[in-house]
Amino acid sequence: MFDFVYNIDLWVALFFMLGFSLVIVEAFIPGFGAPGIVGAIFLVLGILVAAKNILDVIIMSAIILLILGIITLVSIFTIKRGRRSDTLVLTSSLDKESGYHGTEDLSAFAGKEGIALTALRPSGTMGIGNQKIDVVSEFGFIGIGTKIKIIDVKGRRIVVREVK
Repeated sequence: MFDFVYNIDLWVALFFMLGFSLVIVEAFIPGFGAPGIVGAIFLVLGILVAAKNILDVIIMSAIILLILGIITLVSIFTIKRGRRSDTLVLTSSLDKESGYHGTEDLSAFAGKEGIALTALRPSGTMGIGNQKIDVVSEFGFIGIGTKIKIIDVKGRRIVVREVK
């Protein structure tokens, strides 16, 4: 019934050993997938060389999927236990308390007034004194030279409204 068992020669054994070894490397060392892809190719080659009929292909595929499932479960278990979490999960953070700043702080511009240097449709440029700032209008179009006021600052996004 299992003709493929008696048909395993040196090449087939080598294909399976290399295939499983590379899949295990991919499971336990984060990367971009090359060892896993090459390992899968070796496993498929092992099946193609050893199988005599379609039943052999189905049985060997089922056995390989079972073994790959066990490798996946072991890999997930080690991630949950924290053995690989330091390589897969970022544990440090860049926050203000540590002295890091992601972008320039523009909150000082809140409430200031200036002139629209370009048409705001809805984004454009405004001038405050001799500074040019990229802004977004709160509602629709604002023409060039219109007096505008900054009403909201969130990160790099500055929202303005026409002064009436």
